[in-house]
Amino acid sequence: MTIYDELKARGLIAQVTDEDEIKEVINNGKATFYIGFDCTADSLTAGHFMALTLMKRLQQAGNRPIALIGGGTTMIGDPSGRTDMRKMLTKEDIDHNAECFKRQMERFIEFGEGKALMLNNADWLLDLNYIELLREVGPCFSVNNMLRAECYKQRMEKGLSFLEFNYMIMQSYDFYYMFQHYGCNMQFGGDDQWSNMLGGTELIRRKLGKDAYAMTITLLTDSQGKKMGKTAGNAVWLDPNKTSPFEFYQYWRNVGDADVLKCIRMLTFLPLEQIDEMDHWEGEQLNKAKEILAYELTKMVHGEEEAEKAQATARGLFSGAADHENMPSTKLDAELVKDGGVGLLAAMVAAGLCGSNREARQLVQQGGVLVDGEKVTDPKAVLTVDALNKGVVIKKGKKVYHKVVL
Repeated sequence: MTIYDELKARGLIAQVTDEDEIKEVINNGKATFYIGFDCTADSLTAGHFMALTLMKRLQQAGNRPIALIGGGTTMIGDPSGRTDMRKMLTKEDIDHNAECFKRQMERFIEFGEGKALMLNNADWLLDLNYIELLREVGPCFSVNNMLRAECYKQRMEKGLSFLEFNYMIMQSYDFYYMFQHYGCNMQFGGDDQWSNMLGGTELIRRKLGKDAYAMTITLLTDSQGKKMGKTAGNAVWLDPNKTSPFEFYQYWRNVGDADVLKCIRMLTFLPLEQIDEMDHWEGEQLNKAKEILAYELTKMVHGEEEAEKAQATARGLFSGAADHENMPSTKLDAELVKDGGVGLLAAMVAAGLCGSNREARQLVQQGGVLVDGEKVTDPKAVLTVDALNKGVVIKKGKKVYHKVVL
């Protein structure tokens, strides 16, 4: 099976500019392709996972990846998929985030001489002269077409700033620049980036008279159409200090029955023949499939040892023989102690189990909280200092465990 056929069989391909040409290029290892990562946080997320695994698949097939760190474009802010303007970051924050991204990417991609490249678009975007840029690329963009672009549509009602309106031009310029300086002939990205990617291929065609290609990856959504990669309203991070290996494992262990095989197909490197055999799994077999998914992804991100620990801890919790050592935990601030203890609601909010006291109170009153194995329905319940010194395990719903200590 060719790499293109495999990407298709795994359900990864959404849109392509020229299927026959793209097949020829990537199947023969002739692609120097890039995927961009804007530095909006100090860690990559589960939402970036698809892009990272795609880069790895294509590299294994002989193609050359460019991981483009968006040190320049992050200063503008991508309006795609947003209903409001992104927070403006300082150059220092962006540089710090870029360094964090580099360390995480090295777990997936082989960088070095003759291998993958890691570039930062700040190196060329920050030196651009505004008038020169307008004269060089401005005539190649139609404002009418830009306003029709999907990435701007949902922002038009609330108001699209002129700052963000420039994002498509910056992303297009990236492709144009790397085509000339690094032989980059292809761009990959999420399906919500299609308009921006077409801007780049068109700029190359109009300025250089040459062809470049673009392909979008299917967005990872659950059976309700919601983007995957968030839990309790928070991102699932690849940084173990932001999302522990156990929490990362649990996120994938808890995906819906309708989503688990799709995730295995899209995100793991298990052979398609093995995955096809799982297509008829149901009931308890789907729980086995979820364990496979969670283990494989945790191993890729955090290593085999952490994956083994997370799996053992999860199995122990489900069987009642909990391994508290590897359970996610939070050290509570001593200032929370009042009258010899910490209120349960305050502890749940501090541990990130709920976003507010109101949410925690509702969960407790509905019977969705266990403290050290006992159901607690009184929102005024207090965790004593003695108990907290030993560690208290709070169970939220059926699957989320968290230890709180003082």
